[in-house]
Amino acid sequence: MQCPKCHHNSSKVVDSRQADDGRAIRRRRECESCGFRFTTFERIEETPLLVIKKNGTREEFNRDKVLRGLVRSAEKRPVTMDQMENIVDKVERKIRESGDNEIQTNLIGEYVMGYLVDLDEIAYIRFASVYRQFKDMSVFLKELQEIVEKPKEKE
Repeated sequence: MQCPKCHHNSSKVVDSRQADDGRAIRRRRECESCGFRFTTFERIEETPLLVIKKNGTREEFNRDKVLRGLVRSAEKRPVTMDQMENIVDKVERKIRESGDNEIQTNLIGEYVMGYLVDLDEIAYIRFASVYRQFKDMSVFLKELQEIVEKPKEKE
């Protein structure tokens, strides 16, 4: 590791700790030439995820877009920001665990709805109405009926 002060290529690790909830290692280093101490971080390099949109274009997966959609659907509902971020984490983890570097937007939406329906049914209906682009009232009523008929695990 090159020293940021004297640019010497040799340094020793003085201290190592986990950082970023175990997803990185923080290392304190000392230059063997000038004694300057500096910090480095070691992280797993993740390949970028590409999202294939409905029109066929591709863009990099953006967890903020998913979170914004959740925030809008859960507006004025008893759903915390932590719960919504947890859903985004689960969705991203599920995508990465699939091993594919590209994913269709419809699959992302299905993953989100799978977690959201158990958290808050109203937020789920709001999200589904935008995501599935309900064309008329019959499609909307069908979705509501499926939720009503779904067996309650909480009871």
